[in-house]
Amino acid sequence: MVPDPGAICTSVEEDMCEDEYAYDVSLRLARDLMQHGAIVHMIVQDPNDGIRDEQFLECDKDETCMSNQIIPLNQLARLNQRAAAINQLYKKYKSQGINDQRAIIIHVDSRGKNQKQDVFFYHLEGSKSGQKMAENLHKTFDKMYDKHQKNRGYEGFVESRGLYMLRNTLPPAVYVELANIRNKYDHKRLIYASNRQALANWMFEAIIK
Repeated sequence: MVPDPGAICTSVEEDMCEDEYAYDVSLRLARDLMQHGAIVHMIVQDPNDGIRDEQFLECDKDETCMSNQIIPLNQLARLNQRAAAINQLYKKYKSQGINDQRAIIIHVDSRGKNQKQDVFFYHLEGSKSGQKMAENLHKTFDKMYDKHQKNRGYEGFVESRGLYMLRNTLPPAVYVELANIRNKYDHKRLIYASNRQALANWMFEAIIK
């Protein structure tokens, strides 16, 4: 099977792979949504990694697309595979009269190691639903930081971007960047299970709005 670890940080006691932390937060968000009646599909899946509470999540290479599709090595082919899976599901539920559908694309960014980065959001320019979802997420995170870390401040942002997954998926989509995987201060947002759960909970609160 072809690995797709995303960004990797090697300057810590155990390597940190983007896909493991994004996947854990995604699973926590999926659980929140399903507990409130949503139908949730994880496009990229790992057969033996569920929600984990350890700080450093082991990097592995056994992820698949929609349970059984081998993930291609070529980046464009990977993105096309994921977009096709999302669009297939969208059409399936659309034909059943389910119109309230969303795509949440969760990543961990990689920037200079000295650059702290709050959670930020991209939407496709011209997508009113995608923009509204991104703005709801931003407002919720701003409110939660003000509540739980009043003097910290929050510098996340919302922007439009023409990213492949935003341009080529049918449901309204938002692209979430959780942290800078190379920054030691941002690591706290990723390695503590309670923080990963908070990220999921805050996204859930924004999405249900």
